[in-house]
Amino acid sequence: MSLSKNSTHNQPVSNDDNDEPDEWDKRIEKTGCSAENTRLTDCYADGRDWRKCVKEMAELKACWDKMKNNERTQLKP
Repeated sequence: MSLSKNSTHNQPVSNDDNDEPDEWDKRIEKTGCSAENTRLTDCYADGRDWRKCVKEMAELKACWDKMKNNERTQLKP
């Protein structure tokens, strides 16, 4: 994937139309909570206020706990 700078916002812009999941997407999928994560990020993107996304945050936390992701992602000594 090649990136170029968007002159208006100085943000990286992808010139690649590849729909393959990137490393971040793969990591989110492994949590088992990708649908909940998507709903939460969409909620935030729509309103730019986390306080409006309490329900979505609770759903992600419930999924995270159900999938035991805290245990899976803890650092090993």
